[in-house]
Amino acid sequence: MVRATFAGFSTALSALQANQKRLDITGQNLSNMNTVGYTRQTLETSSLNYSNPISHYMNGSEIMVGYGVSMDKVSQIRDPFLDAQYRSQMEKSGYTDAMQTSLDALSRFMDEGNVSGIRQAFDNIQSTLNQAQDPAKVNDEVFESELRLRMQELTNLLNRAAQKLGEAEKQEFERLDGEGTNQNGAEQAVNDILKRIGELNRQIKHNQVFGQQSLELMDERNVLLDELSSYVPIEVRYKKDDLHKDDKDWPDDLYVDMVYYENGTTRKTLTLVSGTEGSAEQNYGKLEIKEGADADHPYRNATAEFTAAGAAGGGTVPIAGANTAGNANGFEGGSIQASLDMLSGDPAQAPVDIEKAKVHGYQYYTNHLDNLAQSFADVMNKLNKKGNDGKDAPLLVNRTDSGVTGITAANIGINSQWTDGQVKLGKGFKDEDNNANDTALAMLRAMSVSYTPGNAVPYDGIDLANKTFAAYISNVTTVLATDSSHNQASLKNNVTILNGIQNSRDAVSGISLDEEASNMMTYLAAYNAASRLMTTLDEALNTLINNTGLVGR
Repeated sequence: MVRATFAGFSTALSALQANQKRLDITGQNLSNMNTVGYTRQTLETSSLNYSNPISHYMNGSEIMVGYGVSMDKVSQIRDPFLDAQYRSQMEKSGYTDAMQTSLDALSRFMDEGNVSGIRQAFDNIQSTLNQAQDPAKVNDEVFESELRLRMQELTNLLNRAAQKLGEAEKQEFERLDGEGTNQNGAEQAVNDILKRIGELNRQIKHNQVFGQQSLELMDERNVLLDELSSYVPIEVRYKKDDLHKDDKDWPDDLYVDMVYYENGTTRKTLTLVSGTEGSAEQNYGKLEIKEGADADHPYRNATAEFTAAGAAGGGTVPIAGANTAGNANGFEGGSIQASLDMLSGDPAQAPVDIEKAKVHGYQYYTNHLDNLAQSFADVMNKLNKKGNDGKDAPLLVNRTDSGVTGITAANIGINSQWTDGQVKLGKGFKDEDNNANDTALAMLRAMSVSYTPGNAVPYDGIDLANKTFAAYISNVTTVLATDSSHNQASLKNNVTILNGIQNSRDAVSGISLDEEASNMMTYLAAYNAASRLMTTLDEALNTLINNTGLVGR
């Protein structure tokens, strides 16, 4: 059977066109080597056969072959498994990175190893009280003035630490809320990402219905998905809309599910992006950051409320910090969870109970500093009252009302009556001949007592977890140092794993100069071969037209 005269030319032409397109795509890949989020593209092809499908099962000369190549579509080379792995690791890296930012902020004013702080102030007080062994010095106004100065240094340091803690707590909330800053917080960032993904879903779907792949829009959407996974744990899935679920050629919709644990145990999901469902803004949800219920400390126990995509339903899910009282919903990773953990804390929790705090957040350190301030003031004031024949002679007071109750690290201060001489160190108000030696020595001994409930009077009721004042603050700062060291190791490990997965993704989806150059040579050789085929066919046609039937003329 003689084939159609120009069928061979069509075959050669399809090969030329396909290899030209491959060269174009290679050039597109090479030109976007450094474009953020760009995914390597490739041409999908299939063999052309215009005959009835039954010809595939027939043998003999009637089989129709050699009609060339069909260019089906240009697609991205991606590995969904690596994408899922990368986003899962982004959750862990996002959590440890945000946590390290918070711990570094605390370390700037709580790290007693690098800065002479509260621990040193206690040592200075103890050193001054050591002079009490010389009665002549104790009765000297200079000694009392020096002791007052040392205690004032301590109160100033406690005040400053409390102030810095409050500022760090506020800044942590602002990283979530974004209000009052010149940068977007997590709330604005997540909502912008969800909105953009929802809009891209509609653009991509519209273009694909009309035969356009919109690969660059898909790249932009993938970058947004990677960024979203650093804030909250997500799962990405694809499915067709209900009206076209049986149409294999109809484009899939992309859905984004937030993964959380209800009451800390049951795995649940909430749909944040529901393909192209609904109208207007219905195909994506939103995030709202809410303050805690404590009016005096509004940033404590803040929550992140996620509302599902409107068309999908599902309502609103509040996410709380790790130390929140009662059963609460939470994430396994993400920077939002790290901030919520640092802001969380059960106010009813005993301030010295380290084991109850799953995460040592701002309230943990505030509680411990407040406990230290009240305990130190109680001990010093009780000893001085005893030295003044049972008369009230507080050395340390609550600066807001000059009382001895409700003392915290933020309000502890020196009694103004001690400064102006109305209150003295261990001296009776009427008997100026009394000396303060016994009182000062008692205070010196108090600096070495390990405080726990049940201690002898006047130390009963003081609970410093069986530690001295200095050891107590050292323990608190050690907890911070340990947390920071452990988190740094976790962050380093998470980033190393993340980089490994990224390298694997780049090996599949990234642009390799060597590989593209090799492909370019392969496609050029195929293009030249197709050109040579067309030349050969032309020669054969010329022979057929001009030379057939010349014999015998």
